[in-house]
Amino acid sequence: MPVIRPLPAELINQIAAGEVIERPSSVVKELVENSLDAGATRIEVDIEQGGQRLIRIRDDGGGIEPDDLPLAVASHATSKIRSFDDLEHVASMGFRGEALASVSSVARFALTSRARGQDTAFRIEVDGGKLQAARPAQHPQGTSVEVRDLFYNVPARRKFLRAERTEFAHIDDLLKSLALARGSVEFRLSHNGKPVRILKAAKDEQAALLRVADVLGEEFPAQSLRIDHVAAGLHLSGWVGLPTASRSQADSQYFYVNGRLVRDRIVAHAVRQAYADVLFHGRHPAFVLYLELDPAGVDVNVHPAKHEVRFREQRLVHDFLFRTLHEALAQTRAGQVGSVVDSVDTAPTLVSYAAAASAGAAVTSTPAWSGQFSQSRLSLGVRDEPLADYAALLGESSREAVPAYAANTPMPPAQDDEAPPLGFAIAQLKGIYILAENAHGLVLVDMHAAHERITYEKLKSGRACSNLRSQLLLVPLNVSVSAKEAAAAEEHADALADWGLELSRSGPSGVVVRRIPALLEGADVAQLCRDVLAELALHGSSRRLQELENELLSTMACHGSVRAGRRLTAPEMNALLREMEATERSGQCNHGRPTWTQLGLAELDKLFLRGR
Repeated sequence: MPVIRPLPAELINQIAAGEVIERPSSVVKELVENSLDAGATRIEVDIEQGGQRLIRIRDDGGGIEPDDLPLAVASHATSKIRSFDDLEHVASMGFRGEALASVSSVARFALTSRARGQDTAFRIEVDGGKLQAARPAQHPQGTSVEVRDLFYNVPARRKFLRAERTEFAHIDDLLKSLALARGSVEFRLSHNGKPVRILKAAKDEQAALLRVADVLGEEFPAQSLRIDHVAAGLHLSGWVGLPTASRSQADSQYFYVNGRLVRDRIVAHAVRQAYADVLFHGRHPAFVLYLELDPAGVDVNVHPAKHEVRFREQRLVHDFLFRTLHEALAQTRAGQVGSVVDSVDTAPTLVSYAAAASAGAAVTSTPAWSGQFSQSRLSLGVRDEPLADYAALLGESSREAVPAYAANTPMPPAQDDEAPPLGFAIAQLKGIYILAENAHGLVLVDMHAAHERITYEKLKSGRACSNLRSQLLLVPLNVSVSAKEAAAAEEHADALADWGLELSRSGPSGVVVRRIPALLEGADVAQLCRDVLAELALHGSSRRLQELENELLSTMACHGSVRAGRRLTAPEMNALLREMEATERSGQCNHGRPTWTQLGLAELDKLFLRGR
């Protein structure tokens, strides 16, 4: 056996650098986070050749005392942790005390700092792991860090770097994510001597939203919901994109825990479930969300680069995120644009985004048209068989959730100042689209998609108000699962029985299924149980049964909705518009496609070159 020897300090730092410093953007992350922890209100980032030649970070923070400069580049030396109790209540961005030591071991490093209250700044340099003595320098209050020739002494790592443009793009993306976390800090970014991005400090809510627009695009604010919800010691705030503003990639998703950008499977799962009923297949929502909780409730010391965290109450966090976002999205209605969800220990309520952005409050009134169609019904002559099938499974009381329609209310004259959000119908195009006029211009509605969502929501409402019937299997089914999943089946047996799924543990890694929901007759029972128990074991909760039922109800709603080509009378069209305005999630059909769109007068004028 080789002789056991302690590793040289330089090699230890280079190994640590391999864990923390992946590319130039990793260096920028560590240095900017140090600036934020130092209380900086202005941070300048200068980059040359994508960060391979130079990374310079300047800040106006508290600075470093002269005697502490050598410790700043020493391994596991930090001003942010004093005891194990501090480690359990980490409130700073950095805390490991190894970032500067790691960076200085793989680059030519210099640090200049002037501490608050000091008349003179001092500078230290590290080259090849050798620290030079501190010397006086010229510098305003704050700190500057220069990192030159990254990986010059680790050629193997340098070979993995990408093209200059690619590396700089990573730095730009990183800085944008940090800027979203600290709206009160001004950020400036330049590349090869040219200014690239200037993000002014946000002093109020409207300025913060402008910064979000700078990062996620100018159209995001008008296509998002403002979230502000407090419950169970958790506070969720930020913005979530409307389902119709989804993206093909998950590249506009920012989630912060106590100011730290993280990637977490619990969070991802909760968000995915919240959007499950409104998002088109293969699309991804955009969001900027901030979760605040007691630092003792989250462990940030689980990843060298601090990208991941571990919640101590994972199920609580998951359910809080899901319910907050699910209820916010549920309250969106066709005709609403840019709403604000503001809730404290209650279900979210919707108010005008424009009012909230300008005055922070909303004033509501009851328009004259609100009662015009309260008794209006839609006579579509559609198939009733799916609804009959559903009633047979849930009981006749479920029919009350999907009443028959009979149109008898005339269309009132349109008045711009009192027109409803979707306006009044003026025509039907090709038996597919309803054309309506509202205060903003022209509204186009896909009548089948809209009525499909209305019918679907009524079916779900009927399901929620009825006792779900279960079906006894003629022969109990034995299903092999993992030991963890079998334990989950035992722990959550009562909750599963409420959904009509009766099963019991039959051994260390097996369960026996005796009943299933009648709605899911014909489903693959074994796979259904495995899916449900896998979610329970992983997240502490499962919506798989409800999702399967919703898929069936969605199919019923599709067959039970007005078909393309069906001619509607004006009262029928107006009744459908009023139903849309009153129905949850009516901005999208059951498959996530939009049900309506607005063409404003400015857009129409542009089409016809008016005003030029």
